[in-house]
Amino acid sequence: MKNVDDHWRIAATRKLLKARISWLLIGCWTLLLGTVMLVQAGDPSYRLVKGTWEQGSLLIGETTPGAAVVFDGRKLLVSPEGLFVFGLDRDAKSPVLLTITAPGGKPIVESHTVAKRKWDTQPLTGIAPKYVDPPQEVQDRIAAEQKIINAARRRDTAISDFATPFVWPATGRISGIFGSQRILNGKPKSPHYGVDVAVPTGTPITAPAGGVISLAEPDLYFTGGTVFIDHGHGLQSVMVHLSRLDVKVGDRVEQGQPVALSGATGRVTGPHLHWGLYWFGEKVDAQKHTGAMPVR
Repeated sequence: MKNVDDHWRIAATRKLLKARISWLLIGCWTLLLGTVMLVQAGDPSYRLVKGTWEQGSLLIGETTPGAAVVFDGRKLLVSPEGLFVFGLDRDAKSPVLLTITAPGGKPIVESHTVAKRKWDTQPLTGIAPKYVDPPQEVQDRIAAEQKIINAARRRDTAISDFATPFVWPATGRISGIFGSQRILNGKPKSPHYGVDVAVPTGTPITAPAGGVISLAEPDLYFTGGTVFIDHGHGLQSVMVHLSRLDVKVGDRVEQGQPVALSGATGRVTGPHLHWGLYWFGEKVDAQKHTGAMPVR
């Protein structure tokens, strides 16, 4: 009788353990399924509209309207259509993080490797020595001008002209490219952060995209006549060495509208337009973003 009782007791215990394990597994699967569904419900349908993960690239993305987007610790503006923009500096390093959180969803974090680019070296001669090694008496002027420039670059406005296809502000021979290491009168200096278009003094310079004039200075030490156009969300066009400015800070301009005349002001070897794109302090490649120079 004892053996029968023991056998029954062991069998009952096994059934109880199997039942508990079954309920535990069901609970785990329910929790896991709920988590997966929550992530799927929060899927922001993010995609890149333009740009690549390489140095000097400007990237435009599209996500669910109302989503929160953070790039490398900076919270980005998102347009009512779900568009956002960010830039990879000429010297950007890997990895970079993009975090997107749809309304009611969980953060989705992407880590990206930034492809390195090879940069040309460009020797330039015949530059006035005061522009290669500025004398001490102009250092205060340069520092004060840099503060003005930095303040303009910090703008983060909600206008969305950044999303329109850009056009060239002038056409002509490209005499300097983005990212090249400049050798001035035999001395290595900062890289070149724009694209140079060789045009005669007095050539009309037009807005590559719509925006608001955020800086208009007729005589900065290094860049001479200088105009910044704020295209929104931290993206700005920088056009320098101008002989005449036809806009003022606060003016709204449309794509193709004349804003200045080209010149040879500031640190130059001859007349040309220098056009650069900045996303806040990040230098990006205007030529790569815009595409081939149209045939005149």
